[in-house]
Parts: sequence; structure tokens; C-alpha cells
Amino acid sequence: AMEDAARDGYIFNTGPELEFFLFRMLDGKPTTQFQDVGGYFDLAPTDLAEDVRREIILALTDMGFEIEASHHEVAESQHEIDFKYSDALHTADNVITFKFAAKTIALMRGLHASFMAKPIYGICGSGMHVNCSLAKDGENAFYDPDAPRQLSETCMHFIGGLLRHAKAITRVANPTINSYKRLVPGYEAPCYVSWSAGNRSALVRVPSPRGNSTRVEFRSPDPTCNPYLAFAAMLTAGMEGVRQEIEPPSGVSNNIYHMTVAERECAGIETLPGDLYAAHQSLLADDLICRALGPHVVEALTSVAEAEWESFRTAVHPWELERYLATY
Repeated sequence: AMEDAARDGYIFNTGPELEFFLFRMLDGKPTTQFQDVGGYFDLAPTDLAEDVRREIILALTDMGFEIEASHHEVAESQHEIDFKYSDALHTADNVITFKFAAKTIALMRGLHASFMAKPIYGICGSGMHVNCSLAKDGENAFYDPDAPRQLSETCMHFIGGLLRHAKAITRVANPTINSYKRLVPGYEAPCYVSWSAGNRSALVRVPSPRGNSTRVEFRSPDPTCNPYLAFAAMLTAGMEGVRQEIEPPSGVSNNIYHMTVAERECAGIETLPGDLYAAHQSLLADDLICRALGPHVVEALTSVAEAEWESFRTAVHPWELERYLATY
């Protein structure tokens, strides 16, 4: 996908923001017991989790990472560490290295670093927001000081491509049954196909920095995804937008979570797939993304989706026992 973009002179840069939980271990097995009770951007040291996060940063720095931000996330025991963007292939390598390092160092401290999308019902899940941009001739191709919002036509068309293929991208950006427990209204995760200059309920958000920092943030991926496949799908969709000059719909300034179904329909805002099965059907229906991934990958994804969905569909869940066992 990057070689294809390079034919038009573009380099695809990505900068993911990985969120994860630090849970306690019990008898050598991971639990969902919180290690700390900190909140969003909590500045005061909470306890062991703060030390572990610092050790992860120091280890990654020794491995050549340039750490840009580290903070406590919204939920208890939830954390985020951001590293400097790079070309998408190098960044995908860094995502894999990051996850192994975090898990290893947490384990050394008796904790489990979980990148599961939604480990606990009723609180925020963990996302992997992907900041992305195209560079051409050493310049940020998304920036145009004379354009509306200072966003170039290339940027707007890239957004148009992302939105056109958003449902298919969901299959690789959110690859597990559990991923779709995160993509629900009310927990800062996007579930509507839309874009905005600042609205965090939109799928694609354009952060405020401009100049060389101009970028779009694709907010649906979670850290269980294969970053190589997710970045390839995003780039392929965006490049079709650039080449075909796909205009995105109007940006949405209102909180989409607060809109009624009728209001969303009137605004032409569609919904992302609600489960793994629906997402996979969207992938199979998208010829562009399937061709980009190739038949080997698509066939493998199909086998995984069918096996996962059948296992999930036929399992008896604790929710069902709690709901029905004593009643019937």
C-alpha cells in the first residue's frame, strides 16, 4: 500500500495513541482488579501503576522510541503512552514492540498489561486512535494555509476516502468479538461514520495543530488490531479518495451521541458495523479493501471471523444465566 502511494509521491505517516489497562495478577493469572484509582490526566502518583508506566517509558526510550506523552486515562487503572509518528511501516513495528515491552515490564511488577478493547462493562474501553497524514516532497500534504480550516484538498479527499470505506476498515481495525463492546455511544468511542474539526464523537477528527502537524485522527481502531493491516486499509481508502477526489460530507459539529435516529438520518450519518459478523460482511462487500489485503489475508480473516462468531453465538454467557436461570 505504501509503495502504491509512493507512485504519486506520497509517504504515509501514522502516530497511534495506545490505551491499556494495568490489572492485578492473582495466583499467576490476570484479573480485572484495578491497580490504581487515578482519573484522566491524574498528576499525583497513585501507586504501583505509575511506577510501571515510567519503567515502560524508560525501556522504550532505551530502545530508540521518542515518547511524546504519557498520562493516566479516563478509567481506573487505564493508561496511555504516545510515541512520535513515523512512516506507517516503521510505526506498525513500533506498535508491536510497544505491546510486548509493556506486557513484559508489567509482568515483572506482578501486573498484567491488557490491550483488550473492552475488559469491563460500564467504563471506557481502550482505543488506538491513529493520527495520520501524507507527506510529499518533504512537506505536509494535508496543510494549505489558504484553504478553509487550512486543510488542503488532498486532506479533504483523504477523509472522503476513509469515510467511504470506513465499514470495511472496521473489520481489521476492530478484529475481535469484544471490540464491538467498545464501539457504543457514551464512552468516547466512535460508532458513526462522520468527520469533524473537533468533535470527539465523530469517527474522523481533525486536531487543531496546523503546519507540519496537520493531521487527521481516525478514532475507531483498538489496540487488539494488526497495525500492518489496519494502516494498509486506511491508506488504501485514503488514496482512493485523493485520486478520485472524493468529497467528504459536511463536518458535524454537534455531539452525535445526543442526536436522534431521525436527526442522524437527515444528516446522512451512517453507523459503523455493530458486531464482528456485520463488519466482516462489510469487508467482503468492499472490493478495494479486499484487493489491497489480497486473497490470502481475506481468506484467513474469513476463517477467523466465522470460527469466532460461531463460538460466541453458541456459547452460554453469564448474562444469560443471570437473566433467565431463576426466571424460567
